[in-house]
Amino acid sequence: MTADHFQDPRLAALYDPLDPDRGDLGPYLRLAAEFGARQVLDIGCGTGVFALLLAERGIDVVGVDPAGASLDVARAKAGGERVRWIHGDATALPPLRADLATMTANVAQAIADPGEWRATLKGARAALRPGGHLVFETRVPARRAWAEWHREASYSVTDVPGVGAVESWFDLIEVDGPLVTFRGSCVLADGQVLTADSTLRFREREEVEADLVAEGYVVVDVRDAPDRPGREFVFLARRPAT
Repeated sequence: MTADHFQDPRLAALYDPLDPDRGDLGPYLRLAAEFGARQVLDIGCGTGVFALLLAERGIDVVGVDPAGASLDVARAKAGGERVRWIHGDATALPPLRADLATMTANVAQAIADPGEWRATLKGARAALRPGGHLVFETRVPARRAWAEWHREASYSVTDVPGVGAVESWFDLIEVDGPLVTFRGSCVLADGQVLTADSTLRFREREEVEADLVAEGYVVVDVRDAPDRPGREFVFLARRPAT
């Protein structure tokens, strides 16, 4: 389920500087407040941006990710000691009673294998207390987000402290049914080129709802993503109280 660039320490260190706008996390913070969450499980926590925002608010956070390089970045950040970081995935967690489990950004779609996806939903449910919620987002397939994943639309140059100017862009590699594979490329100031491929699964709303119900959730709501209206679904599901 893990893209190569999250395993590479060089690319993991560039993740935050190359994607500094995390306005997408605001709705998740508001949901944590809405649910009165005291413990949150952040699945696919990556470099820890969301987990640390929660910890700053006094919430007990468990961040889990299979990419050790990303967790190294997370642990080294200010406040990193406030979060319990787990190297792994949602299928093998210690006993928890989380009020809320989250999968932000691309996490849900990056779990492309159907069996791994269902196992992740099962693991998240086991980590939730009865009545706890699972929240995640996924792109609307009909909007064909991948049509913009090419150099002309994605190219940028970012001045990264300690590294210098970094060129970055995406190239679409293949669309195979619901699976979309693309390559991220970076050129460092010294001319070094770093690349990594990722595959995302674009699931229809009905498919996701069916998977949630099959794994014992109640689908509470399917909302529009405030930061990407009409382009993403935000799923709110609950573990039944009994």
